[in-house]
Amino acid sequence: MGTTSIWGHLKPDEAGLVVAVVQDDATDQVLMVGYMNEEALSITLARRRVCFWSRSRQALWEKGETSGNTLHLRSIRVDCDGDALLVRAAPVGPTCHTGTTSCFFRTVEANETPLERDDGPSSAADHTLARVFEVILDRQAGRGATNKDGKSYVLGLLTQGAAKITAKIREEAQEACEALTGETPERVASETADLMFHAMIGLAFRGVHLRDVAAVFAKRLGMSGVDEKAARSSADPTT
Repeated sequence: MGTTSIWGHLKPDEAGLVVAVVQDDATDQVLMVGYMNEEALSITLARRRVCFWSRSRQALWEKGETSGNTLHLRSIRVDCDGDALLVRAAPVGPTCHTGTTSCFFRTVEANETPLERDDGPSSAADHTLARVFEVILDRQAGRGATNKDGKSYVLGLLTQGAAKITAKIREEAQEACEALTGETPERVASETADLMFHAMIGLAFRGVHLRDVAAVFAKRLGMSGVDEKAARSSADPTT
C-alpha cells in the first residue's frame, strides 16, 4: 500500500495534520509528540527516519537533522479514529531538545506545578546495544560520521569485507579471553564490549539484524542449556 493509500485512511485536522506519538521501540517509553502531514509521512516511510511538520516554522523537519539525535523508524500504527499515529522508533541520543531522553520528563503531583525529573537514558543492556547497532547501520549507509575528516572506522572495516571483519573478531575474542583469565572486571567489560561491537559489525555486513539474534535468545529462554545443545546436535547430522 503506497503512502497516498495510507493517507487516504487517515482523518487529518483542518490544517492537514495528524498527531504522531513517538515511542521507544526497545523500552516502550513515550519520547515525544509531533505532527505529520502527508509529505512528512511519506518521507518517514521512505527514509525510515522520523520526519514531522513543524507548525511553528511551517516546514518539514527530520528529527535530529541538526543535532544528530535521530529517530529510526520501526513501525507505525493508526488509532481507531484515524487522526493519530503511534510511531515506534529507535532513538539515537536524547529525543528532547532540552537534552533529556524524553520530552515527558516533568512529573505532576496533585495541586502542584509540574516537577522536573529526567528519567535519563535507559541502562538496559538490550536498549544500549540497539542504539550501538543503529549507529553501525548508519555508518554502513554512509551517514553520521563524527570524525573531523568525515572518516568512519565502521564503514572502513565493512568495506574491507568478511576476511578483515572476522580477523578483528578473532583478535577481540582473544583479548577478551585474556582479560577473563586474570585482568580486572573493568578490563573484562571493556574487552567484551570490543568483541560484541565487532560481532555486530559482522552482523551488519551479512545483513542480519540484532533483533534476529535477540529472537534466538527469546526462543532459548526457559530451556535447559543441556537440552538446547542436545536438540541442536540431533538436528545437525554432521555433529
